[in-house]
Amino acid sequence: MSNLMGFTTTKIILTATRNNHPTPTKILTFRRRLTTAAAAVTPRLVPTPPDIIKWVKKEGGFVHPLIRIADFGPLGLGLVASEEIPKGSDLIALPEHVPLKFPVIGNDDDGDESLPGLLNVARHVPEELWTMKLGLKLLQERAKTGSFWWPYISNLPEAFTVPIFFSGDDIKNLQYAPLLYQVNKRCRFLLDFEKEVRREVEDVKLQNHPFGGRDVDASSLGWAMSAVSSRAFRLHGNNGDVPMMLPLIDMCNHSFNPNAEIVQEQGSGKQKMLVKVVAGMNIKERDHLTLNYGCLNNDLFLLDYGFVVPSNPYDCIELKYDGGLFDAASMAAGVSNPNFSSPASWQQEILSKLNLEGEHALLKVTLGGPEVVEGRLLAALRALLTNDVEAVQKHDINTLKSLSVKAPLGLANETAVLRTLIALCVIALGHFPTKIMEDETLLKQGVSTSMELALQFRIQKKSVIIDVMRDLTRRVKLLSENESLASS
Repeated sequence: MSNLMGFTTTKIILTATRNNHPTPTKILTFRRRLTTAAAAVTPRLVPTPPDIIKWVKKEGGFVHPLIRIADFGPLGLGLVASEEIPKGSDLIALPEHVPLKFPVIGNDDDGDESLPGLLNVARHVPEELWTMKLGLKLLQERAKTGSFWWPYISNLPEAFTVPIFFSGDDIKNLQYAPLLYQVNKRCRFLLDFEKEVRREVEDVKLQNHPFGGRDVDASSLGWAMSAVSSRAFRLHGNNGDVPMMLPLIDMCNHSFNPNAEIVQEQGSGKQKMLVKVVAGMNIKERDHLTLNYGCLNNDLFLLDYGFVVPSNPYDCIELKYDGGLFDAASMAAGVSNPNFSSPASWQQEILSKLNLEGEHALLKVTLGGPEVVEGRLLAALRALLTNDVEAVQKHDINTLKSLSVKAPLGLANETAVLRTLIALCVIALGHFPTKIMEDETLLKQGVSTSMELALQFRIQKKSVIIDVMRDLTRRVKLLSENESLASS
C-alpha cells in the first residue's frame, strides 16, 4: 500500500495480456452507482467517521426516521428499514448543494484560486473516462482542510475491490480477454495520467494548487476513479446530464427488482434541484434499500462496482466476428460449404448493412443476455449459410436478426445456423483453461477477495455459454421434431 496525500491506497498492477478483440469502452448514460460489494471488508477512510445521516439533515436534507445504516457483510454498508415503510414514502432527499459535482466556471468557483489548476488537469481526461474527471474533484476535496464534503468523504471506503487493484495473477485469473483488455487500458491510463497531473502542477503556487500541494500518484487517482465509478450518478442538470455523487443515497444496494427509485424535483428560485429516493413498493422491516444500477453485464459490474451478479440475466460473452473462426465452427458442426471466409457479393452487402463489413465495421458480437444471440450475428449466419439469394431478399434485415422468427430461410438453414452457434459456444468454452467444477472447488478452499471475485466472474461467464448452448440445443430439437412432422 502507498500513503499519498494522506490517502491509503492499494498499488495498481499493470499486466501484459494478449487480446485480439479489443472492446470499446462504454459510456453509461444513466449511472446508478452505489456501494461496492465487498466494502465491509475494507475500513472507512477514518476509523470513526461523522454521522452522515445527521450531516444530511443539518444541511437541509431529509432522511426517513425509520432508515438506519447497517453492515451487510460482503455487501458492505447499506441502508435498512427498521420498520415497514409504505410505498410512495420519501426515503431520502438531498438539496442541490449537497451532491458533489465537478465545478463549472461562473457557477461553482466562489473565488476558488485552485479551480483553474483543477480544470487544467481535467482537460487531459478523455470523455469516456468521465469518472476520473469527477474523481479529481473528489481528490481536491479530500485534500482540503475543512472541506464541506468531509463528513461524506470520510465515510468512503479506504480501498475498492475493482480489478485495477487486483494482483497481476488475479487479473490473469479473470480468464476473459475482453475484460483483461479493459482492466489494462484503465491501468495504463492511470499511469500515464499521473505524469500529466504532475506536469500540470509542478510549477503551480501553493494557493493555486488543485490538491493543496500534496502529491498525487496513480494509486490515489485509481482510488478516486473507483470511488466515482462505484458510487456516482448521471442526473439531469441545467447543462444536460451531470455526473454527481449523492451522499447517503449511494449506500443503497443493487437489485434488478429494486424497492426504491431516484426522483428529481425542480424547486422554486434559481431552478434549484432536489434529488430524492422514493419507496417504489412497501419496504418491510429489515429490508435493504435497493436501486437498480442498470441492466449491465458482469464485465461492467466488476469493472466499475467491484462485484459480480450471480445468474445475471444481462450477462453475455463477447466474440470477434471472424470468417476463419466461423468457418471452423460450421465445419465442426457438420455444416458443409460455409461462406464466412469468402462470402458472395450479395452476402457482403448484407454484412455491410449489419456493420460487420467495411472500414468502420463493429466486429464485436455477443452471445447471452436477453437476446441469447445478438441480432447482427444471427442475421449474418442465416445469410451466409444459404445460397438462396431470393429467399433472403424476401425478408427485411430485422426479420433475419430476430431469434423469435422461426426459420425464416427454412428448417435446414435454421438448423445449420443453430448448430454453428453451438459449436461456437464449445470453442469459446474451450478458451477458458479451467472448468466450472474446478473453479467451485477453489472457491470452497478459501481465497483472497480479489481471487474470489475472479473465480465468481469466470464461473458466471462459463455459465452464460452453457445456458446459451442449452437454449440453442432445445431449439434444434424443436426444429427436428417439426421437420419429422412435416415429412410424415
